[in-house]
Amino acid sequence: MQIKSFSSRTLGANALKSFAHPLRLRIYQLLEEHGPSTATRLAGLLGQNTGATSYHLRELAKHGMIEVVAGMGRGKEKYWRITPGGFSYGDARPADPEVAGALDYLLDDLVRTRGAELARWRQESATAPEEWVQASVYGRRSLRLTPEETARMRDQVFEVLEQYRALSDGGDRDGTGHVIVHFDVLPVGSERDG
Repeated sequence: MQIKSFSSRTLGANALKSFAHPLRLRIYQLLEEHGPSTATRLAGLLGQNTGATSYHLRELAKHGMIEVVAGMGRGKEKYWRITPGGFSYGDARPADPEVAGALDYLLDDLVRTRGAELARWRQESATAPEEWVQASVYGRRSLRLTPEETARMRDQVFEVLEQYRALSDGGDRDGTGHVIVHFDVLPVGSERDG
């Protein structure tokens, strides 16, 4: 099973365990959605104190998930952003039960988050600008493929997504918006087909 975030950077065991924390996941999601932010602003958005958000920001930075934005902020004020390039959870189920538990937590959060994002867009699309509605899509296909064909299709889609991730990481451009792409390949019922 591949658990990818359209990147070649893989989180190690310690990073997986550190990331599997509700407040850290929420901080990461807020930075994804709103862009660079300070510990103080994030504390306000989360209903937390600045000390807590500062601690969790440092933990995320320690594992390369986020970084300080050079040139932003005054004095000791730091702006944090998502580290460009994304990450992956790895290619295999970890043998260590603690790391496997952290991965399960992260995957369960991923499924919950996807459902919430789809429901949010379903609601927002009624009043969103027409060009964004026209550019969006809900897509699902059910195919009969071999494991090799499935892997080849997955890799080709990741190549396309990587091109757009690199464009997105290139900096702010006029007319951009926060766009979420969901992509899953699920061989449902494969234990019966083998």
